[in-house]
Amino acid sequence: MAALADGTIRGDVGHLEQIRTWFGRPLWDMEPADADAYFGKVLRNSPSGTRLARSQALTTYFMFLELRHKVELHRMSGRVIECPIDEMNRPRGAKDAQLRIPPTEPEVGTLFTGWGGELATCRKFAPTARNYTAAKLM
Repeated sequence: MAALADGTIRGDVGHLEQIRTWFGRPLWDMEPADADAYFGKVLRNSPSGTRLARSQALTTYFMFLELRHKVELHRMSGRVIECPIDEMNRPRGAKDAQLRIPPTEPEVGTLFTGWGGELATCRKFAPTARNYTAAKLM
């Protein structure tokens, strides 16, 4: 790996080992729902730097697999290798970058209850229609 210090590689491997220990299977079997569970539940209260470092290590790992071993892994496992952290949730390089962690059920309930309550007080059609549609979809 060009331009990476040994410490960086050691740190990434350590993060991948911790994710692998939690997951209990090869990381290439990880699906987006698994990544959401890990980053949204297991690491929910961890420092943002920890979540960022682990997500970056996982993203780098999958980029490596996709570039170098995609065909071989497909032949061996029958699966197309794809990063479980999608492009919208992939953190950018800054330490203060945030992963999109799925909200808890009470948070979702609060959101939709608030939207439903606003229906009685909305003055304009567009926000009222948006809120009504969102509440109905719930």
